[in-house]
Amino acid sequence: MSSQSLLRNARISLVRPFVRTQFSPSRLGLSAAVTTLLTCQSTRLQIHQRGYATKNKSKLTSTIVPGSQQPITDEAARQEYAKAETAMKASVDWFRKECAASEARALGRVTPALLAPVRVKLPDNPKTMKLEELATVGVREGTTLLITLFDEHTVKHVEAALYESGIPGVVPHRQDSRTIKVPIPRPTIDARKELFAAAKRKAEEIRVQVRKHHATSLKRGKYEKHSIELEEFQKLNDKYIKEVDKILADLQKATGVSK
Repeated sequence: MSSQSLLRNARISLVRPFVRTQFSPSRLGLSAAVTTLLTCQSTRLQIHQRGYATKNKSKLTSTIVPGSQQPITDEAARQEYAKAETAMKASVDWFRKECAASEARALGRVTPALLAPVRVKLPDNPKTMKLEELATVGVREGTTLLITLFDEHTVKHVEAALYESGIPGVVPHRQDSRTIKVPIPRPTIDARKELFAAAKRKAEEIRVQVRKHHATSLKRGKYEKHSIELEEFQKLNDKYIKEVDKILADLQKATGVSK
């Protein structure tokens, strides 16, 4: 160390005791109460300063997102997720429409949608056709469906399809060469129970479809155990299973059928 540094340190050592002595509370004529007050204020300031540091730290940690809440980032997994959701949604939407038609039927509302499940087989066509492709369906007097065929040669095939549809209360009556009348009786308690029982069977079929879509996606993705992908796909599966349960519960409430 140089001689100048030694001299400077010696001066500081001499000055510090002098400053503490000359500017102490007793030398300045301050009372004991004032001295205590100054000490408390100094301590309180230190406490506030420590509090600010803790608050800032909590702000920083509050922005951290847990791993279980982070979305899927892998592009291939995201595409597979979208594909699975589209398939699950399509199945559940179909079931929702079926239950809406069953509810209308159970409440005695007659609409052309009642005959939507009917499929007609024609001898010159290997594929079955929807009724709306062969005829128009209207409502008469609120209780009767009137089917007007485009081609009179298809009337017997449409009649056969109506019988085979299995729709409760549907009994066709031919009016002329191109017209079929279908009176729809108001559903009885037993008819409402049968409608709900059929909906329960369809609900289980849709649940199976949703689970199959889920299993297929996991098989294709080969995701690691406890990964975010597995968790998100499970949430997706549970979401649509719950939707099926809710649709069925709403139908049960609307029809007044007990379990």
